Amino acid sequence: MIDCIFCKIAVHDTPKKFTYEDREIMAFPDIHPIAKVHILIMPKKHIKDLLELKDNSVLEKLKNIIQKIIKEQKLEDKGYRIVVNGGGAQVIDHLHFHLIGPLGKKVSME
Repeated sequence: MIDCIFCKIAVHDTPKKFTYEDREIMAFPDIHPIAKVHILIMPKKHIKDLLELKDNSVLEKLKNIIQKIIKEQKLEDKGYRIVVNGGGAQVIDHLHFHLIGPLGKKVSME
């Protein structure tokens, strides 16, 4: 999609330091983090929201990459949240998951 910033990032028209990138999926830090770790994970192909996701293999790959990043960021025992907005609730209409942490009882919120 022409006006989608995430699509521009996917084709490297907009510079971005990636946490993860392959042919289909990309992940990078949110520009407005709400926690120490706040990473966006998404398909490179433009998919407006979860209701438009038809390919289960993309969802499986997203799950696997999210799990990998959770481990790399050492969030397994520190608490994390995975958020996906849709139906117009997202700021950018391109399916993306927020991985946010650490969160939880074991973490000081200071």
